[in-house]
Amino acid sequence: MSNHYQVSEQDTGKRIDKLITEIDPSASRTQVQNWIKDGHLLVGGEQVKSNYKVQENDEITWEIPEPEPLKIEAEDIPLDVVYEDKDLIVVNKPRGMVVHPSSGHPNGTLVNALLHHCDDLSGINGVTRPGIVHRIDKDTSGLLMVAKNDHAHQSLAEQLANKTTDRKYEAIVHGEIAHEYGTIEAPIGRDNKDRQSMAVVEEGKPAVTHFKVLELFKDFTHVECVLETGRTHQIRVHMKYINHPLAGDPKYGPRKSLPINGQALHARTLAFNHPVTNERMDFHVEPPDDFKEMLELVKKRS
Repeated sequence: MSNHYQVSEQDTGKRIDKLITEIDPSASRTQVQNWIKDGHLLVGGEQVKSNYKVQENDEITWEIPEPEPLKIEAEDIPLDVVYEDKDLIVVNKPRGMVVHPSSGHPNGTLVNALLHHCDDLSGINGVTRPGIVHRIDKDTSGLLMVAKNDHAHQSLAEQLANKTTDRKYEAIVHGEIAHEYGTIEAPIGRDNKDRQSMAVVEEGKPAVTHFKVLELFKDFTHVECVLETGRTHQIRVHMKYINHPLAGDPKYGPRKSLPINGQALHARTLAFNHPVTNERMDFHVEPPDDFKEMLELVKKRS
């Protein structure tokens, strides 16, 4: 796809990689820098560097290269299957596992493991995300539902959209939360200062998180979070927004935190109606050992 932009007076002086992400919010700074390096983005027909500062009336042209097709292969990776029938699978995803392949994670993902485990996954989300109805982050552990056919996929996706699923998380956050219960209602979108991150922004999509304090410690709080919406990084962004970022969160938390490899966040409860029988399905899994160890650590410190 070919694109063209003439720099206006108000854009003068901006770095070209930053400007392009403002013009096309779906593009990341890294992507744009790669386009520049590979000669896909030109100013006045000439190659420039990523830190080039644009001038008024500069003619910028860029071609978005076709993504290289990913070859998704089945891999014999152990799966913690909580429930399975001919329509769906519920798995307990370990911390550190990516849900679906991407250019940065072409293998070793939950999808690679699922393709080895079973032949029938829904095709609604294409070849790289077969069966994936919803996601949890790489370093978030816990329950995930996967559709084996398109009917199940459509039903589960509709339940998510209609907010009839039940998704509860456990988290350890920084600080001592003063209220036993709370609701965070704040829109989430791409961070205007860092396109690789999400943030509470005025132009973002509506997002609602409910929380309940499970236990207070010195400098930390163990909380339960209930998702009403499912925005990218929602709990992590919302807890940071109220000045209680997740412990161990490398993107949204403080540098000095608990010695846990990634954010202390676990998808403990998942409930939905079966796409065929309409029976209410309700699943619970305990947090992983490293999460429990962090709870013990903050208890001892308190």
